[in-house]
Amino acid sequence: MLQLLADMFSHGFMTRAFIAGVVLGAAIPLVGVVVVLKRLSMVGDALSHTSLAGVAAGLIGGINPVAGAAVACVAAALAIEGIRRRFEGHADLAIAVVMATGVGLAGVLSGFTPNSSTFSSFLFGSIVTVGDDELTAVVVLGVAVAALCLVFRRELFWVTIDERAARLAGVRVTAVNFAFILITAVAVSIASRTVGTLIVSSVMTVPVACALVVARSWRQTIAISCAVGVMSAAAGLVASYVFGFKSGGAIVLAEVTLLLVFIAVKAVGKRTS
Repeated sequence: MLQLLADMFSHGFMTRAFIAGVVLGAAIPLVGVVVVLKRLSMVGDALSHTSLAGVAAGLIGGINPVAGAAVACVAAALAIEGIRRRFEGHADLAIAVVMATGVGLAGVLSGFTPNSSTFSSFLFGSIVTVGDDELTAVVVLGVAVAALCLVFRRELFWVTIDERAARLAGVRVTAVNFAFILITAVAVSIASRTVGTLIVSSVMTVPVACALVVARSWRQTIAISCAVGVMSAAAGLVASYVFGFKSGGAIVLAEVTLLLVFIAVKAVGKRTS
């Protein structure tokens, strides 16, 4: 095993992939905890599908497709929050409308992209091809997302559990929701290139599902989610290196495997208690 790791880290591209994987594995589940507990699990799908439209627009316009994905994600996030506020109690409607718009735009614009292979590479991502500049962007934005989630953990906790109680506790609910949806958009946009737009939502929610199986508090949910995200990223990259799997898919399968293990262990624990 040690020799395998030594061989892996002798390659610069694998070292960069591991650093990016660890950062994203810790940062994205932090966002996912709030998304899942607010029952907005599909928001990752809505933003990731809309990011594809941004990727296509970037390729057509001759700009960085990641920058296009970021702009599209932020626009979609603002649209979700605006629709959610207009149709209070129907957050799922906001997500469905934005997702439909994103899918439609991506479908239309993809027909005009000059390089279809580049566009297709965003579907499942390619973390092992991350360059130095992209790695720097992933680390900076990933650390920023994690830091914001941790600094405002009290406000996010209140808004997640009960928005009415949050207002009584003095939390500026509208501002917190607005800021959080922007943080989510940033998280999705930085993961779209590395993990893949079709996989971002899974990376955001499956680690949280693992945590909810065993966690007994908000802090435990956050800690376990991040731990699962980091371990899955490492395991997925090892599998991709050894067996030649697509890294994004391998990471998600590692998360699902851990979820099944958590469920099985808890079931055995109940039977023996």
